Amino acid sequence: MEFQKISSPSLRELFVEQLEHMILSGKLPIGEKLPPERQLAQAMQVSRAVVNSGIAELEKKGFLIVRPRSGTYVADYRQNGTADTLLAIMNYNGGRLRDEEIKSILEVRIALDTLAAELCMSHVTDQEIENLKKITEQIRDAASIDEAVTAAYEFQHEFALISGNTLIPLIFCSFKAAVTSLWERFCILYGIPTLYENNYRLWTYIRDRDTDGAIAWIQTSVRESIDGGRKIYYD
Repeated sequence: MEFQKISSPSLRELFVEQLEHMILSGKLPIGEKLPPERQLAQAMQVSRAVVNSGIAELEKKGFLIVRPRSGTYVADYRQNGTADTLLAIMNYNGGRLRDEEIKSILEVRIALDTLAAELCMSHVTDQEIENLKKITEQIRDAASIDEAVTAAYEFQHEFALISGNTLIPLIFCSFKAAVTSLWERFCILYGIPTLYENNYRLWTYIRDRDTDGAIAWIQTSVRESIDGGRKIYYD
């Protein structure tokens, strides 16, 4: 067995994590102005370089906004955030998403999968269909939830690639951590066979090059996880 090296987080990572938690907990409310960098560095006993680079990262994630000659303010991260913001929220919640975030991700998935289905049916090859079938069989034969989720992600990513749209797989990849966490919860609640059934059913429509059937199944199956009999909300 090969063990990996254990490394401690850097001061910049600790700085970023602390401010993220303060913002997400409401201790630093949206719109509040942060103290100057020198004051922050003294209060947190780190260098100004750590503070400066940490603020730059938090601005990139959508948590802060730097206004020249004015200062640094807590941004409305739900309006200005990125996929990195979503991951930070998940880490803050112990890897869990709130109901509204789960609902939003699933709604985006419906839109992306629907577009992928519309685009792929006219040109999907027999070999691509066969590859997708093999991936669904990996879900069926998975010995663990991790294996099943990995195969489900591979199926979804391959489906996105077949669409021919270059942005769909990139967008899907950016949500990988969030999407896989939802599939893990789905498997815990409803079992690997149900995850397999959902993917196999979609595959049959792709096999038959049935665009309307695929879209209807995408909307039905994902809606079941939003507000139907197979919800995956945490609360």
